[in-house]
Amino acid sequence: MRFVESVEIAADVDRVWAVQTDVERWPEWTPSVTAARRLEPGPLALGSTARLEQPRLRPAVWRVTEIEPPYSFVWESASPGVRSRGEHRLVALGDGRTRAELALVQTGPLAGLLGLLAGSTMRRYLRQEADGLRRRCERD
Repeated sequence: MRFVESVEIAADVDRVWAVQTDVERWPEWTPSVTAARRLEPGPLALGSTARLEQPRLRPAVWRVTEIEPPYSFVWESASPGVRSRGEHRLVALGDGRTRAELALVQTGPLAGLLGLLAGSTMRRYLRQEADGLRRRCERD
């Protein structure tokens, strides 16, 4: 299962990257995350982990598996029967604008069932994250 959202943001890549990688502040700008806690100090880096709590979902620990500041990071989380991969990519559009591309990819023996049961929730959460990121980055 793959869910994708994108949004254009009237802010430069560095601003969007700073907001997007400040994981512990996500609950301030997206209702799709109710609590977020980094499990080690310092900037987001390869191997960094964070524990996220989301409405209607079990808490999950996400580990950064790929990172290319200030353009992308990918993190993964596993639960019984499902492996989730969250992709966060930024594209500089010029004139101080950025396109944020968000994707959630789920694999494993229970991924199809989870997609049927919670697909609309996953799509809604990605949209909330994209819209919240835009609003946070565009405010003064």
